Amino acid sequence: MSKASSPAPSVLITGCSRGLGLEFTRQLATGGARVIATCRDPNGANALNALAAQHRGRIDVLALDVGSPAAIKTLARRLGEQGQTLDWLINSAGVLPTGEKFGAIDADVLSHTLAIDAVAPFLLAQALAPLLRRGRAPRIANISSILGSVAECEAFRTPSYAIAKAALNMASVLLARALSPDGIRVVALHPGWVRTDMGGEGAEIDAQTSVSGLLSVIESLTESTDGAFLDYRGETVSW
Repeated sequence: MSKASSPAPSVLITGCSRGLGLEFTRQLATGGARVIATCRDPNGANALNALAAQHRGRIDVLALDVGSPAAIKTLARRLGEQGQTLDWLINSAGVLPTGEKFGAIDADVLSHTLAIDAVAPFLLAQALAPLLRRGRAPRIANISSILGSVAECEAFRTPSYAIAKAALNMASVLLARALSPDGIRVVALHPGWVRTDMGGEGAEIDAQTSVSGLLSVIESLTESTDGAFLDYRGETVSW
């Protein structure tokens, strides 16, 4: 955490088995935060489990299939019954189908990508809103992408992903409008082109740089940034 004087937040993160979700978990736990790190298959999340062992008492690894609305409701209910309070929700889980070509887009792939990348973050925010309302300076960060920017679209590429991220951007604005009266800040964030399994080895920045910047942006959110689309440096991204 960059603000040593601020109390470390209680954070729920999705997609923590690898990539940005894992790095968010690492940096937040190292900074003293209490992290609920979720992923679809905790038994197979070796890196995450090893990280949790290093930070005992700070990282709880929980199973969550974000593609299942029932699983989202169950998790929210269980956390509520435990009296859990959340300060931050970071929707980091996502899928990026590869090799898509116009004329051969698979309807099931498109629907699945929308469900994971756009519908799930919206449903999680909706389900966890009661816990966030009890939090300290609560905020929701939806990890989007510049590929979801209509203004920046110059070629036909990654259509399922691009459509889903554009939908996530609208979901983020709608959530901001719904939750601003409760003091819950909501933002869509472009992490940059990051060297992860999703971004590939040829990407521009590493996960540590991206997440460090994203955390600084999340910490600095105010009412004026509600519903904004920002990158990891805090700069505005075109819709």
